[in-house]
Amino acid sequence: MKRKKISFSRILMYIVLIFYAIITIYPFLWAVSASFKPLAEIVGGELQLLPENFTTENYEYIFGRSSLFSKWFLNSVFVSSIGTIINVFLNTMAGYALARLSFPGKYAIYYLFLALIMVPGQVLLIPNYLILRNLGLMDSYSALILPAAINLGNIFMMRQFFVSFPKDVEEAAAIDGFGRFQTFFRIVMPVARPSISTQAVFVFMGFWNEFMKPMLYLTSPDKYTLTLGLQTFQGQTGGVRWDYSMAASVITTLPIIIIYIIFNKYFLQRVQGDVEK
Repeated sequence: MKRKKISFSRILMYIVLIFYAIITIYPFLWAVSASFKPLAEIVGGELQLLPENFTTENYEYIFGRSSLFSKWFLNSVFVSSIGTIINVFLNTMAGYALARLSFPGKYAIYYLFLALIMVPGQVLLIPNYLILRNLGLMDSYSALILPAAINLGNIFMMRQFFVSFPKDVEEAAAIDGFGRFQTFFRIVMPVARPSISTQAVFVFMGFWNEFMKPMLYLTSPDKYTLTLGLQTFQGQTGGVRWDYSMAASVITTLPIIIIYIIFNKYFLQRVQGDVEK
């Protein structure tokens, strides 16, 4: 059997990647460990991962004594899930239209989108606030979902995917009697799963981690998302309680990890396809 020679540069690359992985994942592991530690052990300054005095009191306090925490969590799940579903459909359809359909003003819309990408999101906060207030959508989940119903960056990502999508597949579908919508939903979208999954991960993360918009648009505590609720939670505990904060941070991170695990296969397919191109 012939053994493959491993070059020095490859070994060095693996060493660098392993070292980077360790320094990246260690703080997260410490946060998970700290969520099971009492406050005195956390502020003691020790960086050991295994708790000396293991306790679940931090989680019991969050879900037991903090009655709104579960509500904030479910609010974030609802807003992030609905927002992601709407984004995936609208971004994918818009990207497909820009890549495949011919209609008046197509290129004008394309260049307009290019120009809008360069506009910082912070510039639109006040106009969006005034529009939502005049529409009577303040203090509602619609104020968080509707203004973010599309993402221009993801529209262009989907457009680039559909530009390279083989036309023969669509022509074969047309011969079989498929209309434009049937072709899109039954053939195009299943083939585009890697790109769709990639945008779904990033869109969900964007909704889940959003803080500024909930702070501007929501006023009822029972409608707060988790990011805004955590700030309120810290105020209720009389300052920063690191034991409770660590437990809350771990709970906040879990949905992102679950979403990534679910879409990991398609995400890697997308990355591999980009590398091969």
